[in-house]
Amino acid sequence: MLSLLVCELRCIYAFHAVINQGINAGDVKKLQDAGIYTCNGLMMFTKKHLTGIKGLSEAKVDKICEAAEKIVNYGYITGSDALLKRKSVIRITTGSQALDKLLGGGIETSAITEAFGEFRSPSVRVAVLMNDVVGSTGILPTQMHGGNGKLKGFGMDPGAVLDNIVDSVIALFRVDFTGRGELAERQQKLAQMMSRLIKIAEEFNVAVYMTNQVIADPRGVFISDPKKPAGGHVLAHAATIRLMFRKGKGEQRVCKVFDAPNLPEAETISLISIHVVLLYLLILV
Repeated sequence: MLSLLVCELRCIYAFHAVINQGINAGDVKKLQDAGIYTCNGLMMFTKKHLTGIKGLSEAKVDKICEAAEKIVNYGYITGSDALLKRKSVIRITTGSQALDKLLGGGIETSAITEAFGEFRSPSVRVAVLMNDVVGSTGILPTQMHGGNGKLKGFGMDPGAVLDNIVDSVIALFRVDFTGRGELAERQQKLAQMMSRLIKIAEEFNVAVYMTNQVIADPRGVFISDPKKPAGGHVLAHAATIRLMFRKGKGEQRVCKVFDAPNLPEAETISLISIHVVLLYLLILV
């Protein structure tokens, strides 16, 4: 797994290699100031977006993209290449054996895992309790469902990572945009934010864990459970794995795989006291 880490670090710093392709260092600095740090990240943006960066003309953007294409193989890939890419995915333990088993080993990197539920569900607690362990488990090897030193390898401060925790992905959108008249604008901005998270997850092979709220289905009494995740189709299509939490007996909480491309629909029961920590998890929402 060390070779995977070296490969990822090479991808991160490969952006400087475009300078050797005849690209001005000042133009590279402009891209970095705009939040673009790698060749992979560069190729995820449209030319329209790149030309919107101050100081970059269309001719410069074409030249930069051409240089980046010589460094990274970006575009359509074969099934064999996709399978090889899947081997770099790391599963981060949640601290609960039952939950890890449900998730096939833990929270996946290069993916967005969404957890939603009514109030007092442990979806938020999972994120908050990271404060105690995110620093120590970032150095665990992948055999122990850790991050294999990726936090330190990327020069990241675990405390700074925790500063990115916000509850929840939809809360502010529901407050700032009200009524059907602003629904289209809200969903567009939500889609842009989710697109950025997907790019970060795939570019740096990190795990993104986000919490979500629920809304009442207007069909009400005609369905068994009127609660459904907020965010509509935009959030549903963006999330890779969706987990639904609900209250059980006493202190028990039930976690169900609501939607996942590689996991069967199943559920497990865990106690709040042991439903703790996503060991090494980059939370960005």
